[in-house]
Formats: sequence, structure tokens, C-alpha cells
Amino acid sequence: MATSQDIVSSDIVIKELDKRASGQAFEVILAAPAPDAKAEFPLSPPKKKDVSLEEIQRKLDAAEERRKNHEAEVLRHLAEKREHEKEVLQKAMEENNNFSKMAEDKLNQKMEANKENRTALMAAMNEKFKEKDKKLEEVRKNKETKDGSED
Repeated sequence: MATSQDIVSSDIVIKELDKRASGQAFEVILAAPAPDAKAEFPLSPPKKKDVSLEEIQRKLDAAEERRKNHEAEVLRHLAEKREHEKEVLQKAMEENNNFSKMAEDKLNQKMEANKENRTALMAAMNEKFKEKDKKLEEVRKNKETKDGSED
């Protein structure tokens, strides 16, 4: 299956396989590692240096300090959030109170205007009725004087 064209380098052998309409195929053969070469990755994990009790305690203390700092940061953030919520609620209550006060003032003004209009209307009607009563009285007097003079 191998064709006539083979490329050989020191560690790699590349053989060109049959060419097809869909493309070319290659076979890459890697050379076996040299017996005297050392492996770059050892099979066993590297030996850890002995860690003293003081170093372990120092690392534990540092971890505890980081945990406390993180917890304090979270609590501070929550406190800020609660404070913001209180401010928002306070502002909403103030706006609601202001709106209620404005609505009440507006209603009082309308009621006062209606009362004044009603009072003015009643006074005008009373004046009109007084004038009618005067005319009626005048007509009665005229009629009485007319009737008295006819007798």
C-alpha cells in the first residue's frame, strides 16, 4: 500500500498512502525511544518535602484568616443591602405620605370652593326671594288700596 514516496527523519517516518479524490492519507510512524534517554515524566509522584508542624499551623491560621475576612465581607455586603432596602422603603413611604397630603389638600380646596359657591348661590337665591317677596307685598298693598278705594 505504501507508495514510492517516503520521508524519513531521525525520529519520525512518514509514509504517503494512496491519493484519493477526497484527499491524501499519510501514515506517521514514531521511532521507539532510545534506551539511554531518561523519561521526562516520572511514573511516581515527586517526593514532597517534610512539612513542619509550625508550617501546617501557619497555613491553617492563614486559611482561617481568609475565611473570616470573606465572612466579614459577605456580612458587610448584606448590611449594605439591608441599609439600601431601608432607604428605599423610607423614600417610598415619604413619597406616599406626600402624595396623600397633596391629595388631601387638593380635596380640601375643592370642598372649600364648593362650599363658597354653594354659599354664594344660596345668598343669591335668598336675595332673589326677598325681591320677589317685596314685589308680592307691593302688589298686595296696591291691590288692597285699589280694593279699599273701590268700596
